[in-house]
Amino acid sequence: MLYHIYELNHATMAPYRAAAEMGLWALRHPLNPFAETQMNKTMAAAIDVFESTTRRYGKPPFGLHETVIDGKSVPVRERVVWEKPFCKLVHFERERKAMKNTIQPKMLIVAPLSGHYATLLRGTVETMLPHYEVYVTDWVDARMVPLSKGRFDLDDYIDYLIDIFHVLGPDVHALAVCQPAVPVFAAVAVMHDDDDPHVPLSMTLMGGPIDTRESPTEVNRLATERGTEWYERNVVMSVPFPHPGAMRSVYPGFVQLSGFMAMNLDRHVSAHWDFFEHMVDGDGESAEKHREFYDEYLSVMDMTAEFYLQTVDAVFVQHALPKGEFMHRGRKVRPEAITKTALMTVEGEKDDISGVGQTKAAHKLTKNLPDAMKAHWEQPGVGHYGVFNGSRWRNEIAPRVRAFTSLHAERK
Repeated sequence: MLYHIYELNHATMAPYRAAAEMGLWALRHPLNPFAETQMNKTMAAAIDVFESTTRRYGKPPFGLHETVIDGKSVPVRERVVWEKPFCKLVHFERERKAMKNTIQPKMLIVAPLSGHYATLLRGTVETMLPHYEVYVTDWVDARMVPLSKGRFDLDDYIDYLIDIFHVLGPDVHALAVCQPAVPVFAAVAVMHDDDDPHVPLSMTLMGGPIDTRESPTEVNRLATERGTEWYERNVVMSVPFPHPGAMRSVYPGFVQLSGFMAMNLDRHVSAHWDFFEHMVDGDGESAEKHREFYDEYLSVMDMTAEFYLQTVDAVFVQHALPKGEFMHRGRKVRPEAITKTALMTVEGEKDDISGVGQTKAAHKLTKNLPDAMKAHWEQPGVGHYGVFNGSRWRNEIAPRVRAFTSLHAERK
C-alpha cells in the first residue's frame, strides 16, 4: 500500500512541479527586468529547491566519453557485452587506434546492488579507465523487470558473477565496492572449490560487510535487533502498475533512500539550505556541485524482495560467512578453498556503513592463501563514500590497488 501511496503522491505533485518549472523559466528569463533583484533571486531559489526535492530522479548516465592515457585523449564508448534480466555487463571500450594497441589488464568493477545505480561508481570507473580495460556490472531496477523473467536472489547474484568471470576469462581483476564484497568473495570461493580455471587473478574488496560483528554500525545493529521477519513485514512491497515489473515483490529504492536520509537528516537539511543560499548569492559553481551530488544520491532503484531478505538474513543477522555457514545452491561455501586469487581489502577510518574490521575479516577466512598474496589498507579520514570516490580515492587508494594488481598480474 505504501508504494501505491508513494506513486499517488508523485502523480499529485506533477502539476505543481510543472508550475514550478514555468515559474523558474519566467523568473530567470534574461528579458525579465527584475531577474537580478534580491526578491526575484530568493523566489527563484525557493522554487528551485521545491522542484529538486519533489522530482523523481531517473538513472543518470555514466557520461564518460573520453579518458587520458600518456597525456593523450582517448575516446571511450559504452558497450554491453553480456546481459541477463537483472544485470548488464558494460565495457568501457577505449579506441584501440588512439591507444596504439597498448594491452592493459582487465578489471571487473562489481557495483553494489543496494538501492543506487551503478553510476554511483562513476568516479571509480573514471579513475581506473587510463589503466585497465574496465567492465562494470550495471544492475537493473527490479520494478522494470517483468514477473515473467523469474526471481532473482542471492544465489542468482553469485551465479551471475561466475558467468561474468567465465565471459571475461582468467586474466581479470575484480574490484567489489561495498555490498558485493560478500557475493564476490563467495563466487570466488565456489569457483576454487570447483577447480574452475576462470578464477580471477585478484579481488579487491572495498568497504564490504564480510563480518558485521566487527565494529558494528547503526545499520548493522538495526538488522540484528529487528531480524529478517521485521523487514519482510514492513519494507517489502509489490510494484504497482503501470511499471513493467508490476506485482513483483521488492524492497523499494525510495524506502532505502529514506533510511539513508534519516541517518544524516541534519546534514541533508543543511545542504539544501546552503543550496538555497548559493543560488540567492549567485554562487553557481557551489550550487552546481550540490546538484551533481544529489542528482546521483536521489536516483534509486528497487531490489527484488528475495535478494534483499536473503542478504539481510545471511550477512547481517546470521553472520553466515564468517561462521562458515554461508550456503550457495544448498552447498556450503568454503573460503579456505581460495588459493589462487590474490586478496586486497580496503576500509575507511570513518566508515559508518561498514565498520573498520568488517572487510579485513576476509583475510582470516582465506586460511590457505599465502600471506604474500594478501594486502590491507585502512584509509585515514574517509567515510564510506570516500573509499571509492573523491580525492583520497584517486590519490591514495587507487594507486595502491593498481600496485597490488600489478604485483599479481600473472598466476603464480
